Amino acid sequence: MLPRKRQRQEEKGAPKWMVTFSDLMTLILVFFILLFSMSVVDAQKFRAIADSFNQRQIFEYMPSAIEFENPSQEQGEERRDPLAEGEFGRETTSLNETHVAMDELLKEVNEFLEQNELTELISATRDDRGVVLVLQERTLFETAEAELLPDAEPFLSKVGTLLKAIPNSVKVEGHTDSRPISTYRYPSNWELSGARASSVIRFLIDTHNLEAKRFIATGYGDTRPVVPNTTVENLQLNRRVVIVISDPTHEDANSY
Repeated sequence: MLPRKRQRQEEKGAPKWMVTFSDLMTLILVFFILLFSMSVVDAQKFRAIADSFNQRQIFEYMPSAIEFENPSQEQGEERRDPLAEGEFGRETTSLNETHVAMDELLKEVNEFLEQNELTELISATRDDRGVVLVLQERTLFETAEAELLPDAEPFLSKVGTLLKAIPNSVKVEGHTDSRPISTYRYPSNWELSGARASSVIRFLIDTHNLEAKRFIATGYGDTRPVVPNTTVENLQLNRRVVIVISDPTHEDANSY
């Protein structure tokens, strides 16, 4: 008689591998919770850091927005607080005063032009570079010449008087039309435009004792026309001298 096969008794509950798997999932969950808890950003500190980058001057002088030991304070070095000392208030006031001064300068020039009926020959405007004066050739020079006319002196003297009262740097640009020139003194429009810019600067320096280092002369020849060189009127408009009284807050002001 053959022995009966024992029936395999099935174990109750979850399989053994499930225990190991559950432990592994629990460990992974704890690991990610730990990472998340370490990555939570303090909103107040984050705003302080953002503000410090928006105001770089504050960032240079104030302690770090994140709390940590400050070596300079450990050594007894006292940090300056520019906000408490009012430095930023003074800087803002200075910028406002600069803009007001430029506006007053422009206003005074325009009043002089209107009083002397020069608005058709000379224009005064304001752009990001500063106050820009555009003088037509016939107010300053004879055609193909770079010696100042006596009629040009009253307005240039007014400009010199204004420059005497302010420290701004000045750029004087000479421009010509596209007609070629070839003389002993001026072989091309480059020499003519540069000589005209230099003549204006020389007059301002000599008559008002201004510092030469404040000025720069540039001759553009016929490379920067304001209108096409197609008519007699357009040719006249392109023959001009531009005086730029720089705004000190403009990024290129120090390059003049």
